[in-house]
Amino acid sequence: MVPGTVLIILAGRFSGKRVVYLKNLEDSTLLVTGPFKVNGVPLRRVNSRFVIATKTKIDVSSLDLSRFDVPYFAREKKSKKSHKSEKDFFNEAGEKKEIKAERVNDQKIVDKSLIAEIKKTPMLKQYLASSFSLKHGDKPHAMVF
Repeated sequence: MVPGTVLIILAGRFSGKRVVYLKNLEDSTLLVTGPFKVNGVPLRRVNSRFVIATKTKIDVSSLDLSRFDVPYFAREKKSKKSHKSEKDFFNEAGEKKEIKAERVNDQKIVDKSLIAEIKKTPMLKQYLASSFSLKHGDKPHAMVF
């Protein structure tokens, strides 16, 4: 796989979505994005076992991807506090996870340059927006992606 290859995600929250492969990370995962504006897949890490590479490619050489590394995607540690009330136990307090402004800005920067490249190829935006699924009688071993 080379950066810019369109991949199909096979497992997880975004299974069936087509994404653009940006680069390989140090922990042997792949950095991919939807782009978010096209199909709702943000910048995220994906294990290479759970993707299918297609023959469709996009030029991503103009992107600066140096800031995206493993610590960028690290989750914050949760503090272990005792659940004193029933509401806390069942999480009815309504804690909503906030997305950092830095991540939102990074996503917008990457999306802007990727969408400019996508617009150069006719029907590529619609191809990325559509989801992949198999119907009864489809033979995946005989398909060309």
